[in-house]
Amino acid sequence: MNILALDLGTSSVRGLVLDTDAVPLPGALARRMVTIELGADGAATLDGAAYLAALCECLDELAEAGRLDGVGLVATAAQWHSVVPLDQAGEPLGPVLTWLDSRPSPPPGAPAPTDQVAFHHRTGTWWHRFYWNVRLPWLRERVDHRDLRFAGLVEYVFGALLDEAPMSVSQASATGLLDLRTLEWDEEACGLARVHEGELPRLAPKGWRGRLRADHARRWPALRAADWVPPLGDGAASNVGSRAVDTGHAAVTVGTSAAVRLIQPAPAGEPLPPLPSSLWRYRVDHEHVVTGTAFSGGGNLYAWADRELRLPQDDDLEKALTGIPPGGGVRADPRLAGDRPPGLAPAGSGQLIGLGFNTTAVDIFAGLMSALCRQVAVGLAEIESTVDRQVSVILGGGAVTASPWWRRSFQHALAPREVSYVANPEIGATGAALVAIGRFAGATGIEPVGRTDDGTSGVAADSGR
Repeated sequence: MNILALDLGTSSVRGLVLDTDAVPLPGALARRMVTIELGADGAATLDGAAYLAALCECLDELAEAGRLDGVGLVATAAQWHSVVPLDQAGEPLGPVLTWLDSRPSPPPGAPAPTDQVAFHHRTGTWWHRFYWNVRLPWLRERVDHRDLRFAGLVEYVFGALLDEAPMSVSQASATGLLDLRTLEWDEEACGLARVHEGELPRLAPKGWRGRLRADHARRWPALRAADWVPPLGDGAASNVGSRAVDTGHAAVTVGTSAAVRLIQPAPAGEPLPPLPSSLWRYRVDHEHVVTGTAFSGGGNLYAWADRELRLPQDDDLEKALTGIPPGGGVRADPRLAGDRPPGLAPAGSGQLIGLGFNTTAVDIFAGLMSALCRQVAVGLAEIESTVDRQVSVILGGGAVTASPWWRRSFQHALAPREVSYVANPEIGATGAALVAIGRFAGATGIEPVGRTDDGTSGVAADSGR
């Protein structure tokens, strides 16, 4: 049995076919870029219908190449935090708000959580523009419709494709409305969000499986009998795909944004581990939580610098960076897209300091990347306080994989910890597939990890990469 793994990201949608051991099959990848609409007011939205169409194009491409033959399971890694208003038929009533959208704010006079510390420990989140507790009232004021309901991007997509589309506990945990211990919608959080019965998705029970609707089964007959499993949040899936699945290993992942995260066991109904006030916590599944912090700069920062500074390309950029020590470059604040919670800095908070006539584009780029590495180091120290030990770090994500200089900069910022990297560019999709086949604890050995200083690629010879 093969596995179809979907990665529903912010900048692209991808479909990848893996074998029964969750090893990617050579050439079995379809990808479509998606356009995020950015506004000077902090808007950052996606067109839901266009996103669904892009996913369907990926499935069409894989089907036409015969790559869907033998697929018996569909696993998904999907972006956390998105929200889209829907009508009762499941059609969008507006664009999808992504995690980058910084416009929502609490209504004037709106009450805050009664006990901020208890609220944070219970939901793993804050009363913040990033979460549905603030986003839903803001959206309601701007959508003129009587029978409104809300979903994340993946629930909207699955609602169009499958016979039913409940929300996984992993996706629900990143809304800020879920009690992480009971795995039920939190009464106080839902009150802050001003939601009514029927306006939130049904939560997927443990062991839920979905199937394609009849019309889509005719379009992709190879998937007619395939089981679709509950989607994982992309960050949780990346930890699993990076082999960071225990309290001795943290994952640093650089995708569109950047994050550092640690997975801990926390079966549903059991007391939750301690949570420092500066960290968030979400669910991987019914048995594990993931604790961490995230930053708005990552691959998007890399892309901005490449576009606006007209950087040298590929090997020429690495050659230009050899003259800049790890952690070097101009002094910079990399918050071009503002803060992730609990911070409140708006988009446009980035800074470059100490520019001179001898400052080059590569100096600026290096300074931005180094500043992000230092942000991650501070976040990692907070995470280590929850396990009272120094952890090893595994780097992942396309931008880090492509840049030896950036890997060395992370190693410099995170010293004296052991720092490794995994060069699989599809760690999110791979992680979702591993969880789907019950190999969560067995992820070690699936994708070898190379030390940043040993010159190895970190990819298995038989991985098809």
